Order: sequence, then C-alpha cells, then structure tokens
Amino acid sequence: MSRRCSTNKEIPELSARDLASPPRPSADGAPSVPRTRGDSPAPPSGGGPAPAAGGAGLRLDIQGLRAVAVTLVVVAHAGVSSLAGGFVGVDVFFVISGFLITSLMLREWKREGRISLGRFYARRAMRLLPASTLVVMATLAGSWLFLGPLRFAEYAKDAIASAWYVVNFRLADSGTDYFNTDVPPSPFQHFWSLAVEEQFYLIWPVLLIVALKIFRRRALLAIPLLALAAASFAVNLHLTETSPSWAYFGSQGRIWELAVGALLALVAHRLDDIPRPVAAVLSWAGLAAIAYAAVAFDDHTVFPGHNAVIPVLGAAAVLAGGAAGGRYGAGLVLSLRPAVWVGGVSYAWYLWHWPLIVIVPAAAGFGEHEGPLRLIAALGGLVLAWLTLKLVEDPMRFHRAFKAHAARGLSLGLGLSAVAAAAALVAVQFPPSLSSGGAQQNTKEAIAQSPDPQAALTRLLQNPVDKMPSNLSPNVHDVAYKRTAVYNDDCALTMAEEKQTQPCLYGDKDGDRSVVLFGDSHVAQWFPAFDAIARKHHWKLYSFTKNACKVSQITIAYNNGPYSSCDDWREVTIEKIRAMEPELVVTSSSNSAKLWGEGDTATEWGEGQAETYRILQQGRTRVLTLLDNPWPKNNAVDCAVANPDDLSECANTLSESDKQPSVTKAIRKAAAAEDVAVIDPSGWVCAPSGNCPVVVGNTLVYRDYGHLADAYVEALTPVVEERLLRLFGADLSRTPGN
Repeated sequence: MSRRCSTNKEIPELSARDLASPPRPSADGAPSVPRTRGDSPAPPSGGGPAPAAGGAGLRLDIQGLRAVAVTLVVVAHAGVSSLAGGFVGVDVFFVISGFLITSLMLREWKREGRISLGRFYARRAMRLLPASTLVVMATLAGSWLFLGPLRFAEYAKDAIASAWYVVNFRLADSGTDYFNTDVPPSPFQHFWSLAVEEQFYLIWPVLLIVALKIFRRRALLAIPLLALAAASFAVNLHLTETSPSWAYFGSQGRIWELAVGALLALVAHRLDDIPRPVAAVLSWAGLAAIAYAAVAFDDHTVFPGHNAVIPVLGAAAVLAGGAAGGRYGAGLVLSLRPAVWVGGVSYAWYLWHWPLIVIVPAAAGFGEHEGPLRLIAALGGLVLAWLTLKLVEDPMRFHRAFKAHAARGLSLGLGLSAVAAAAALVAVQFPPSLSSGGAQQNTKEAIAQSPDPQAALTRLLQNPVDKMPSNLSPNVHDVAYKRTAVYNDDCALTMAEEKQTQPCLYGDKDGDRSVVLFGDSHVAQWFPAFDAIARKHHWKLYSFTKNACKVSQITIAYNNGPYSSCDDWREVTIEKIRAMEPELVVTSSSNSAKLWGEGDTATEWGEGQAETYRILQQGRTRVLTLLDNPWPKNNAVDCAVANPDDLSECANTLSESDKQPSVTKAIRKAAAAEDVAVIDPSGWVCAPSGNCPVVVGNTLVYRDYGHLADAYVEALTPVVEERLLRLFGADLSRTPGN
C-alpha cells in the first residue's frame, strides 16, 4: 500500500486564541496538565512553555509536536522522498489526542464529579465539524470540476462516508479489491483518521465513566484501557500480515495508539516528578524516534504492525518528558513561536492539504505528474488553514449559543454532516460531462458479423480512435467498476484466501465436456469469452483463480514476504483439477511478479511452469496457455478520461507492453518442452504496426493498468472461439498439432 496516498488527520487542539490567553473556565479550554518545571518559565517566544494564569500551564510543546506531525504528513504526501515516512505523523496525532482528551475528561470528573457525554460529544462536534464540512463541500466541488467523471460517483460516496465518520471502513474494504491497486487516491482519503478517532471516542468515554464508578484507585483505571490496547495491538499485528488495508485504515487495529496517550493521561499528575535531566533526555529521545521513523520508513515499510511502535512511543516520550524537561528538553524547539503557530492551524492545514495535492495539479493540467506543484499546493494550504481557523473554527467553537447548550452543539453537528451528505447525493445526480468525438463502429457487432472475425478485429486495430467515442459502450464508470460473475460470486480468491468454497461452475452446467480456467486475474479476465463459448458448445466451465497467484511452481513476493497462501492454494487446486480430469485446462498469469528469494526470475519461472504442465497434462486433459496480454502505459481508463480528445497519448507500443519479456520467453520454452498449446493475445490487442490503442471501435480495451475490459473480451469471443476450435475441436477431443 502506498503510504504517500494514505493520509491521516489532526486531533482536537488548543487554538491560537488559547495560546494567547489564559485557559477558559469551561471544558472547552486546554486540559489541565502539569506545566514545565523551571525557576523562570520562558515567554511564548522563548525556549520553554509559557505558564497560564491560575497555575495550570499550557503545554506549548504539544502545539509544537502537532506542528512536527502535520508537517511530516504534508511533505510526505507532497512527494518529498527524503521524508517518505512522514505518514507516521498520524500515529503522533493519535497519541496526542488520547492524552489530551482523556486529560480533559479526568479534569471534568475531578471538578464536577461526573463526565457529561452530551457535553463531550457536543464539544467534539463543534471542534471538528464546521471546518471539516467546509472542506468536504469544497473538495466535492473541486472533484466535480477537475477530476473528471470516471471516479466522481466514488468520490461522492467517499464524501458521504467522510461526513458520517465511516470512510476508513470504505477505504479498508476497497483496499482489498485487487483492481484498486492502481486507482488514483480519493481526495477524501485523508478523512480516514478522523473516522478512526471518532470511533475510538464512541467507546472510551463510556469505558472511562464505568471505570471511574467502579474503581476508587486511579491506577486501576488503566485496567480496561490496557485490555483495549492489548487487544487492538494484537489485531494490528494480525491484520498487517493478512490484510494490510484493514490494518492501516481500520479502527480496530489503531485504537491502541490512542490508548497509549490515554494511559499517559492517567499518570499525568506524576509526570512532573520525573527528574529534570531524565525528562529532558526522554523528550529528545522521543522526538528523535519520530524523526527516525519519518526518514527510515517509506512506501515499502510494513506498516503499521510492530513498526508503528516507534512513532507511538516516541510521541508518548515527548509528552511525558515535556512536562518536566524544562528549558533543556525538546520543548526548547517545540515551543518556539513558529512551531506553536503551525500547531494552532494544524487541524485545518491537515484538512486542506490533501485535496489541494490531488486537485490542484489536475486543475493546472499536470494530471498525475508529481513535482513542485504538489508541494506548493500543500504549503498553500497554510493560508486556507489560517482563514478557516479565524473565520470558521473559532467563531463557531466559542459562540455563546453553542458553548452553553450541548443539545444545540450536537444538533448543529448532525446538521452539518447531513448537509455535506446531501450535497454529495445531489452532486452525484449531475456528474461532470466527458468531451467526446463522433460515433464509432460497434466493436462487438463488427467482429461478430464478419465471416473472418480476426480480419475484422485487425481492421479495427489498424484504424485507431483519436477521440473518445460519443457512443462508447459501456461507459467509463461501468468499465472500471462493474465485475463479472467470477468476482460477484466470490470465485476469484483474494490475496489472503486459500480455500475456494463456491463451486464456481459456469457455461453449460449439464455439459459432458469440461474446461477449467486456472491462474490469476489475467486468466479470470477471459471469463466473458470462455463462458459464452462454453454455453454455445455445451461445455462445463470451472473457474479456479486467485489474485496475483501464478500458475508456475514458484514462490513470489507479497507484502515484503513470501506469498505463501498462493503456494498452498495452487497445490490444492492442482490436485482438484487432476481429480476432475477435465478435457481442457486454460492457464494464464500476469508477468508482473517478483520472485521471493534468490535465483533468476525467468529461469525459475520457466522451470516452475513446466512442472505445472507435467502435473496437469495427463490422461485426456490438455493444457492451453494464454500468454499475458500487452499492458498499457498506465491506467488506461484514467488516461482516456484525462485525454478524451487525444487518445494517442494513452496508446502503448507492442515492444514496450510486456512487463517481463524474459519470463514470456521462458513460458514459451516450457510450453514447447511439454507439448502445451500456446495462444499469444497480442494480435487481439495491438495492430500489426505495433500500436496498442486503449479504445477500439466504441469499446475501451482495458479496465485499469493491466487487465482487459470485460466488454472488450466479450467482443473478442468469436476470435477466441475460432482459435480454440482450431486447436481442440468443438468436442475438445483434438490434440493441437495433429
């Protein structure tokens, strides 16, 4: 998973107004935490935190820590490679949030002998929703104007999910979709961490209230929190290995990070007792741990998992040491005026930076190209953040009409969420238009009605379409998001699944001849053609596919480890196929994988392919290998939408379309050695000239970066049928070459 496109969010914070004046008497002020110990605390412009009236010191170092966290996030998302691990800023935010919010609730309990859930959630609503609703509405408008029609419906759904704090579940679920790996990130993706945090605060205040009523000793309050943190951390470790997207976006594996901050708040009254030299070293060590993670981690780091411990404990160390570190602690730099100012606008900056990074380059015509514009756009978000703080956040947050009436605050919060969701629902009814050229020949009809389907297809390929056809069929959204029966019936296993529980029988289910599709998604993509052929010729068609799992007897790399579930599934499936004794097994795999371990990829792949052929091709069973299809230059659908008036920008050449030519050569050699028939589909995708267009006739060729579109494969049915019958006959009894 790309961390650069996985964002995180700010947490409830002290505003710039809080920093300039003593804390307010209401619970909306800063939590009462131990101030920095020192003989003469430095003023706000100095190296230490400034004390507030009344003895409860404002932790300016926490504002500075927010500034560090949000800056790391912003520069990482902007593409600054030296700080690619800046995504750990979200972990820092989670710890700060758990610390401050728990401190606030404990202060309320001490002051009033109770914690009002109504006031708590009203404060949350008034703190977060005015700014977030503004950003949701602005991002929705920017998406409509500049990000095109292909994914706008999905972005609108993201906007609704963001408004109701469930977008993290939506992102986690879509992250398990194999076809979403090259989809551009949503401009609403950064709202995931806001959702995680709010889900935590649906649980923790209730648990704290119960614990406060049951336990008299403060130390015992940690029991439910420790249990919650331990369970969440265990889930985090498990999901990081089995489902990375759920580990990253799911709240169940992230709660422990907020719990660490909450645990620290339970002992906040003791932090001032830490010896000053120890506290100073602790705070600097914590800051160094955060810096290390930001520099050492990158998109390939397994995260969160155990690696998240580094920034989480680093943030906890800064918070713990900062209370007593004095002028020699990390507060020396964290409490400087610029850091405090950035910390004050960090929530709004976080909200604005990601939509700007996604939308501004598209609006400027840069498309998906990275460059200085991403960083400029992100830094420009500081201006919007300051304006949002002054004109939206503070006026709403401190308005008398809402401060004294929790019900009003909650009602306004629900109203704002409802308005944002309603706006998204309305917008999706009026999607942005896509410019197009004239009508083009119907691809499916042209091939089906020709006495020579291959010749008709070649003519279409030789006459590339320069502009998006006005009669494009199906539309771009359906091409990208609709799935065939193989996927809708759960017959294409995910990366984590090992056992196929569905029968996955198609074609003519009463037929007396059987064909098996065996391999990864690059054999599953041929299902529309083979299903139609099987029904016509009364064959049973079985689908045995698993995403990214190769036919070859090799172990490939996945998630920085061996793709073991593939090896297990392959072994079981091959035995199942042998027991079935089908007439034909059609195999295919993409060539994009990397070998796990030592060895030459092409050599190992070829030997593993030959071994699979030897096992399968026994008795009456014949094997057919479909070589990998030519790949486009990038996500073909996104490129076509971005360049509807010049589709040649998206076309690839045959010579550049093979991900690993040496592997293709090795597969051909293995097939020849084991007398296995081979079909090269390049002539079905590329013209004799070597040009590989993304639109043929009125049909998109690809659904994404690498997979053929279902409608195009369906249009190819007569071509595939003709080649198949020539090799094996209508009754599948013929032996190729005889």
